[in-house]
Amino acid sequence: MDPNGIEGLDAHFIGRVSPTAPRIMAGGHPCQGIYWTQSGKRPKVAIIATHYNVDFSEHYIAPYFARQGFGFLGWNTRYRGVEDQFLLEHAVLDIGVGIRWLREEAGAEAIVIFGNSGGGSLMGAYQAEATTPTLSDRLPPVGQDALEALIKGDLYISFNAHQGRPEVLTDWMDASVVDETDPVATDPELDPFSPDNGPPFSEAFIAKYRAAQRARNQRITDWAKAELDRLNASGIPDRLFPLFRCWGDLRCIDPAIDPSDRKANWCYRGDPRIANRMPSIGRANMLRTWLNMWSLEASPCQGAPHLAKLDVPSLVVQGMADTGVFPSDARKIHAFLGSKDKRLELIPGAHYFEDSLAERQNAADLAGSWIREKL
Repeated sequence: MDPNGIEGLDAHFIGRVSPTAPRIMAGGHPCQGIYWTQSGKRPKVAIIATHYNVDFSEHYIAPYFARQGFGFLGWNTRYRGVEDQFLLEHAVLDIGVGIRWLREEAGAEAIVIFGNSGGGSLMGAYQAEATTPTLSDRLPPVGQDALEALIKGDLYISFNAHQGRPEVLTDWMDASVVDETDPVATDPELDPFSPDNGPPFSEAFIAKYRAAQRARNQRITDWAKAELDRLNASGIPDRLFPLFRCWGDLRCIDPAIDPSDRKANWCYRGDPRIANRMPSIGRANMLRTWLNMWSLEASPCQGAPHLAKLDVPSLVVQGMADTGVFPSDARKIHAFLGSKDKRLELIPGAHYFEDSLAERQNAADLAGSWIREKL
């Protein structure tokens, strides 16, 4: 039997409105997903996974958990495919719609918050807001009421997850960019693809490069705030802008940095030298979205402050062949978690455990056993 297949499983589509987003005129619901279960079963334990913009409704891990007897809701917010407009406060409410559906309509008695890839910090933010709301001042009254009524999950799993949205973008940024409007302009002393700089990269170069990445993030933030003020003064609410060259993480080029089992000189889009010339995450943003999702200074999407609020049993799983999340990321996430009952597992496998069905099964079995142990 193909463990990726759906034989013996039910896949039920759900579409719902959000407290701050109605159904669109063409018919689509802002909140959508697929609920995976064993055929004819009504699980008492359900897992939910959501991402900032990637469609998780057909998540690869869903059949693996459903075959273990869990329900798995691959859930999407209004921002699926529209990352450029993302605002955390509304995404949290959309996730709350899915969790309320699990509790009140699907009959789940326990809910596992599953944070995979970029969705790790998003689901951590949801759990944190369900524990102690902090985003009320960003929402209209109906949204504030919904925020206060969020249902808290019973367990949290970080699964090959990035630390947070501003952190991962900054770590991936090409620090040698000197003009955000020109994809060619480069500071040769910071060029990660120049053989004069490495690999191997010296400790001095790594420190200089990391500081320049943070400085690049801050320059964009400063410009975004000033540009938003300028536009607003003329009655224009926002604007779109592009972002170039964001496959420049030194760890993707030099495997000696943050060592693991990953392939050398490789990222999620292949050779980083080539990928860096192509669109990446954050490739287009509204000014408010930059400040909300990517800015190290302003974004509420950083992982640590949210994870510190979590007080439920938590599991951190990290594949050691991941080419975009590294062992240090997993260890930091584990350290950030406020939960006293927390566990870190470094296991074989790539980012989506895509290279081996056995590794994928092993990861699902590990998480499933932990869930059964805790519930």
